[in-house]
Amino acid sequence: MVNQKYEPNEREEVVLELFKQGRNSDQPWGRLNPLFLRERSDLNKGQAEYALRNLKNAGWIKQLNSGGLYELVKDPRDS
Repeated sequence: MVNQKYEPNEREEVVLELFKQGRNSDQPWGRLNPLFLRERSDLNKGQAEYALRNLKNAGWIKQLNSGGLYELVKDPRDS
């Protein structure tokens, strides 16, 4: 269930933008792993994992496998 009242912090906004990259083109979008996130942002490992955990707990993303693949569920602000 998506927490409609959750307000992402600055680091979580970076993560959400990376999830959304490519959605207005023919590029794949909506999925990433922590390594992809770290390679394309200034977040370190701890910051990336913390942001992913918070967004997962808020229901905005879900973890698809134990290898760390995440998928965007919904950003309620886009509605």
